[in-house]
Amino acid sequence: MTGSLVLAGAGKMGGAMLSGWLAQGLDAGNVVVVDPQPSDDIKALTARGVRINAAAGNVGAVSTLVIAVKPQTFAAAADALRAYVGPSTLVVSVMAGKPIATLAAGVGGHIVRAMPNTPAAIGRGITVAVAADDVTAEQRAVADALLRATGGVEWVDEENLIDAVTAVSGSGPAYVFLLAEELARAGVEAGLPEALAMTLARATVAGSGELLHRSELDAATLRQNVTSPGGTTAAALEVLMAGDGFRPLLTKAVAAAAKRSRELAK
Repeated sequence: MTGSLVLAGAGKMGGAMLSGWLAQGLDAGNVVVVDPQPSDDIKALTARGVRINAAAGNVGAVSTLVIAVKPQTFAAAADALRAYVGPSTLVVSVMAGKPIATLAAGVGGHIVRAMPNTPAAIGRGITVAVAADDVTAEQRAVADALLRATGGVEWVDEENLIDAVTAVSGSGPAYVFLLAEELARAGVEAGLPEALAMTLARATVAGSGELLHRSELDAATLRQNVTSPGGTTAAALEVLMAGDGFRPLLTKAVAAAAKRSRELAK
């Protein structure tokens, strides 16, 4: 990468991305963080050369602007961010709900819209990205490398798929955490001590996720492998897979999240 990289918003997601970039060898001296209230961890990076809230006129040529602010604050931040964008600047947005057209009108540049998720904090995230028509192959490669610093990357050609991506993988970690939460609660209802129930729930969800990650088998096959006919798991799955069970509930939840993503675009 030539020129400076400007990161707008260094909260949980922006901070995780920055940590990944630096760990993979990005020159800290080429990084500028724009954040009205940077955390102590971000401030500490100044010792490595990262600049915080440097004025656009003092940054030089900006090759890439990564926007990781909350979508509700983008309209207010756009004018200030536009000053960092030149005719050849790549703009990578990880905001939910803000389409390429809104980003182009707000800050300009050659835009890649991406949706990561919170496992990015441990390098196990998954990001889906879509590029505007004027993004070059070289810029797309830069965006891919930046996004891949926190996990896997998938590219799509149709921007309207990002709303569904947001609902499945962007919001998905919350569904999994809720599963652990409610599994522990159900364990307490079944008679387990609260601490033990939470330990079992956390380990079960984390271990099952890791098994799914490492296995070449699909989720349905792994589920079937756990389920003995007429056994305890089968009894539980009869409830979860009933007509009013897990499938319609999760379908409704994902639809609600996708609808909200579309609303944020307005």
